[in-house]
Amino acid sequence: MNPVIFIVSDSLGETAEFVARAAASQFNHGQFEIRRIPYVSDRTVLEQVMEEAAAVPSVIAYTLVVSGLRDDLEAMAAARGIPTVDILGPLMGVLAKATGAPPKMQAGLIHRLDEQYFNRIEAIEFAIKYDDGKDPRGLLYADVVLIGVSRTSKTPVSMYLANKRLKAANVPIVPEVEPPAELFKIPQRKIIGLTIRSQPLTHIRQERLKTLGLTSDAEYASLERINKEIQYADRLMAQLGCPVIDVTSRAVEETASKVMEIFYRETRQAT
Repeated sequence: MNPVIFIVSDSLGETAEFVARAAASQFNHGQFEIRRIPYVSDRTVLEQVMEEAAAVPSVIAYTLVVSGLRDDLEAMAAARGIPTVDILGPLMGVLAKATGAPPKMQAGLIHRLDEQYFNRIEAIEFAIKYDDGKDPRGLLYADVVLIGVSRTSKTPVSMYLANKRLKAANVPIVPEVEPPAELFKIPQRKIIGLTIRSQPLTHIRQERLKTLGLTSDAEYASLERINKEIQYADRLMAQLGCPVIDVTSRAVEETASKVMEIFYRETRQAT
């Protein structure tokens, strides 16, 4: 039986789950099951979690800011021999020493409506407004501009970046359509090209046509057409001198992570 990581939180539990998944990714895929138990506010829920955790090989990772709940969880887990990891406690202790002030000990503060929240909403609205080259004027105000042929994940990557508070616009590259003039007016470091191998793209486009109720033998999904588009996009990206990411077999999260790596590296070098 695969070990289960129980995520226990008095809020959403996203922080602990993110840390747990990052740690679990260093082991074989599928080796761990992760179960999140959010909004824990009393011992009754903790007792239910302990019963479930005691029945399987398990670890409990938690973000509980109320000291009474933390103490209860640690005592219950110790009595059953279940390992625990306090995600926030040690860092809060260090920060308290550094600042000379105690933490607020209030659950869910990170999700309050603050400046970061509004920046995220603004970035999402930006990504929607300037998706798929709708209004090239948006390129002048974007943090990142993604370019690539159709079905290279430009839109989902833009939305992922928006959730990280980056204003992302994207432009489809089509041989018969002149690239927007704004693309040549923005700093080179803001542009990132997305490319893909032709054979996988053929399959992706064929499947896309099927979902639209169209025949899969349309020119849009032909290998000849796709090779033409990719070659044209390669020439344009070389002309712009932008970094290029091959999205073949990459998940959206992986592509977005690479985009952010490039963006922050280029931003640091420019300052």
